[in-house]
Amino acid sequence: MERATFGGGCFWCTEAAMKELEGVESVTSGYAGGHVEGPTYREVCSGDTGHAEVVQVEYDPAEIGYDDLLEVFFATHDPTQLDRQGPDVGTQYRSIVLYHDADQQTQAEAYIEALDEEYDDDVVTELEPLETFYRAEEKHQDYFEKNPNDAYCTMHAAPKVEKVRERFADKVAAKR
Repeated sequence: MERATFGGGCFWCTEAAMKELEGVESVTSGYAGGHVEGPTYREVCSGDTGHAEVVQVEYDPAEIGYDDLLEVFFATHDPTQLDRQGPDVGTQYRSIVLYHDADQQTQAEAYIEALDEEYDDDVVTELEPLETFYRAEEKHQDYFEKNPNDAYCTMHAAPKVEKVRERFADKVAAKR
């Protein structure tokens, strides 16, 4: 198993989208990229910790590649929005790839460079090594799954899940 860590706005949405994929064993919502040890959701939302809301994806590279995860990640958020995604505004919602090794760094750099040519606006996705991942509080784990009728989920997470199911049908897992 390998791990990948991404932040593309609210972690509920990114988690729900990534959980759809074949070869993804688990997706954990959390915080990374900041300077405060053991941050809480409330602290991260203040914007003072430097952390982004991220997901850590545990996947089987024999079933799905890091390049596939990058493709889905970038298709399910707008990498040209600085410190925001949709209604969520603040540095905690920034677009960020936190790489685990040199291979992930190289692949992400190449992907971002190619992606930058596709957009009129600059891709603002940050690329940093993962230093520490902090698991978010339990109520944030599997949030979309547990709260599919929540207004935020129906307006923001559900469309991302549908996009993954339609655009990446060949990569979507059978019902879990």
